[in-house]
Amino acid sequence: MQSCKEVRMHFRNNHAAAVAIAAAVLLLSGKVSVSAQDTSGITRLTPAAMEPVKSGVSLPEGALDTLDTADPRIKVLLLSDYTWRFIKDPTYARDEGIFTEYWDTELAVPYRMPADSLPSQVALWIVDTLSGYHCPHQTEVCSKFGYRHRRRHQGCDLPLPTGTPVYSAFDGKVRLAKYYSGYGNLVIIRHENGLETFYAHLSKIYVKPGDWISAGTVVGLGGSTGRSTGPHLHFETRYKGYAFDPEWLIDFKTGTLRHRLFVLKKKYFNAGARYVPESDQEEIDILEGDAKDKEEAAKLEQAKKAKANSSAKYYTIRKGDTLGKIAARNRTTVKKLCRLNGISERTVLRPGRKIRVR
Repeated sequence: MQSCKEVRMHFRNNHAAAVAIAAAVLLLSGKVSVSAQDTSGITRLTPAAMEPVKSGVSLPEGALDTLDTADPRIKVLLLSDYTWRFIKDPTYARDEGIFTEYWDTELAVPYRMPADSLPSQVALWIVDTLSGYHCPHQTEVCSKFGYRHRRRHQGCDLPLPTGTPVYSAFDGKVRLAKYYSGYGNLVIIRHENGLETFYAHLSKIYVKPGDWISAGTVVGLGGSTGRSTGPHLHFETRYKGYAFDPEWLIDFKTGTLRHRLFVLKKKYFNAGARYVPESDQEEIDILEGDAKDKEEAAKLEQAKKAKANSSAKYYTIRKGDTLGKIAARNRTTVKKLCRLNGISERTVLRPGRKIRVR
C-alpha cells in the first residue's frame, strides 16, 4: 500500500496533465461555470444547465493536497484514491462584494432598490460543478406563494414535526439568525449568485451571522414560532429583496432542484406569478424566454429611445463658448451636459459642433 507522501508525489508529477484533463472534461461536458451570474445563458441554454439536481451533498474523503489552476479562485483537490475534484477557495468568496453590499444582520430586507432599477430578466447559476444543493425539507407544499386571505404570502409552507432538521439549500453566508417578528426564529442566508433564502418559524437556530456554510448544513430545527398556526417551515427565495415563488427553483415533493440555471424575470416578483408549467417543454419555454416577451421588451426599449430623442434639444457651439456659458444659457448644469454628450469638463469645444443640452 502506498503512503500518503507517495500518492502526493504521484499527483505532483502529473500536475499539468491532471489540471488539463480536469479542465477538458468539464468544458466538454458543458457543466462548469465559474461565474455565479452569466446572462449569456438567457438565449442559449446547454442541456447540462437544464438538468435537474438531486438533493444531497457528497463530501470528499481522503483529501491529500490541492493544486493551483489558471483561475486563482479554483483549486484541484487531490484524493487518496487517485481521483480529484474542483473546489472553490473560500478566501476569495469572502472578498466578493455580494457579501458586503446591503449587508445587515438586523433587518430581514435591508435592500432599498426600486423595482424599475432591476433588469427585465437575469440568468442565475443556482449550482455548478463547484457548489452543492440540498432540499431544505422534502414534502408537499401545504401553502403556496401568492395571496392568502387577501394578504401576500412571500414564500411557501412546508409541514414538518417540531424538531425536524432544516437544511441550507445552497452554499452561502448567514446574514441574519434571530427571532424576527412574525417570522419567529429566522435564518437568512445569502448566496454567491445574489439570491437569499429564508428559513422561518424554527424552534431552534444552530447558526449565527457571519457563518460560512455548505448546502446541507443543518441551520436549525422546524417549529411553530412567530405568527404560525402549527409546525412548518416557511421558506422564501428573494433577489435584491424581492420575493418570488420558491417552486420555480425546487420541486419540494421530490426534493429536486429543477435546473442548474434559472432565468429570473421581473414579472416573477408579482404575487400572482406562481410556478405553473404543465409539461417539460413548457418549463423549457419559460426558462429560455418566449419570443413574445423579447419582442415586447424590444418595443419598449425603442419607445423609450424615441421619446428621449423627440424631447432632445441641441445647441450649436459658437466661438468663445464654454460649458459653463452653454449650461447657464440653457438652464442646465455642466455635469448634465457632460453626461448627455459623453464628454468631460476638459473637452475642447469646437465652433460649429452641435451639443445636446436637453
